Amino acid sequence: MAKKKKLAELSDADLLARLEEVSEELFNLRFQNATGQLTNVSSLGAVRKEKARVLTELRAREIAAAEALEAEEVA
Repeated sequence: MAKKKKLAELSDADLLARLEEVSEELFNLRFQNATGQLTNVSSLGAVRKEKARVLTELRAREIAAAEALEAEEVA
């Protein structure tokens, strides 16, 4: 599980790749849970939180880029 500090060090492309990996992992865990094969149900929550962390970092970068563009247009 990557922490916020480590996610901030990744590039945008790496974050998008990580988002794809986490989404696929979450899908697989949900599928296992639905079929009764999942033994550690708490892993669902951990993976959901990881996905949220990645999405939050991507959104923060998007907002920062928009603010920088706006500041550039004003100046």
